Amino acid sequence: MKVRIYSPAKTTMQSGRATTGTWVLEYEIETPRRPEPLMGWISSGDTLNQVKLRFDSKEEALAFAEKKGWQVDLIEPHDRRVTPKNYGDNFRTDRPRIGRF
Repeated sequence: MKVRIYSPAKTTMQSGRATTGTWVLEYEIETPRRPEPLMGWISSGDTLNQVKLRFDSKEEALAFAEKKGWQVDLIEPHDRRVTPKNYGDNFRTDRPRIGRF
């Protein structure tokens, strides 16, 4: 069985980063998804794609997957880049002018 382990990014509705330190183990889809004939909803014969296991650290998630003998696809989180912004920079006079103004 193949699993994916990743650290989820914060949602756009959050201002803080409280839940970004957790790691999620998610099963890869083994059966293809197909539309349901009656309602047209997308369904799968595999119910494991609904299961998400949460861990406090990457090592715990890897140890759990290795103990079960699963193939692991580890996705490392990206580095957070913060561009400093200052309100006073809007009124600087020493920057080059662009245009005719």
